[in-house]
Amino acid sequence: MNIQIFGTKKDFDCKKAERYFKERNIRFQYIDMNEKGLSKGEFRSVCQAVGGADKLIDEKCKDKDLLALIRYIAEEQKADKIFENQKVIKLPIVRNGKKATVGYQPEVWKGWD
Repeated sequence: MNIQIFGTKKDFDCKKAERYFKERNIRFQYIDMNEKGLSKGEFRSVCQAVGGADKLIDEKCKDKDLLALIRYIAEEQKADKIFENQKVIKLPIVRNGKKATVGYQPEVWKGWD
C-alpha cells in the first residue's frame, strides 16, 4: 500500500485518520494542506476516484460566501474554483494509488489491503 493523507494538523478527522493507520502499522505519507496542498494532477486523480469535484466540497466550510459561489457557478468552472480555493475541500483526503476517500472512512480503508 502507498497511503497518502492530505490534511491539517488541527483537524480532528485528520488526527483520527493518522491514528487509524498508525495503530495498524501501515506506513503513510502526511501532506499538510496548509503548507502544500494538492497538485493539479493529484486533484484530478482524487476527483476521478471519488466521483467528481462536488464530492470534495465541505459543507461545513467557514467561508460561506466562497461555498455559495462554488455551488452556483457553471459546472465546467467548479473544479477549477475548488482547486484554486482548497480550503473548501473536506479533509482528510486519503489516497492509495488510484483509490481515494474524502473524510474519515475507515470502513473503506479496511478493504484496501
